[in-house]
Amino acid sequence: MVVADAAAIGAGAVCGALCRHHVGQSVTKQIAKDPKRYGHLTGWHTAGINVLGSFILGGVFATPVVSETAKSAKSSTAATSAASKVPTGFGLTPRAKLLAGVGFCGSFTTFSTYSVDIVNMIGRGEAARALGYVAVNNVGGVSAAAAGMLLVRKLISSGK
Repeated sequence: MVVADAAAIGAGAVCGALCRHHVGQSVTKQIAKDPKRYGHLTGWHTAGINVLGSFILGGVFATPVVSETAKSAKSSTAATSAASKVPTGFGLTPRAKLLAGVGFCGSFTTFSTYSVDIVNMIGRGEAARALGYVAVNNVGGVSAAAAGMLLVRKLISSGK
C-alpha cells in the first residue's frame, strides 16, 4: 500500500470516529435532559449513524473515479465548464474515495456497536426491540446506500 493512501484512510478514519463520537455524545445529552420523553431512543443513534454512513458510502461508490491529472485539468477549464454546465472531470480520485469510503464511512459506521446493542437488548428480554433494531440497521442501511447511489447518478446525469 502506498503511504499516501494509508494516510488518507487514517485521516478519514479519525474524522469518522470523531463525528460518530460527537453524534453519540449529543444524543446522549439530549436523552439525559428528558429521559421520560426520549429514553426509549437510547442506543438508536447507532442505527441512525449506520444508515447515514450507508447513504454517504453509496454516494461515494457511485461517484466516478478521476485521476489527479483530470482534477488538475478541471481547475484550468473551470470557466469553460461553467459556461457549458458540464461537470468536466467530475468525480473523486482513488485516494479521495479511500479517504471518504474506507476511512470516514468505515470509522463513522459501526458494526461492532450495533452487534453489542442487539446482544444487550436480547439479554434484557427486549427481543422485539432487537428485531426492530436489526431491521432498521439492515433494511435502512441497504436502502440508504441505494438512495445515495441513485442520487449521485441522477446528479451526474442531470449535469450532462
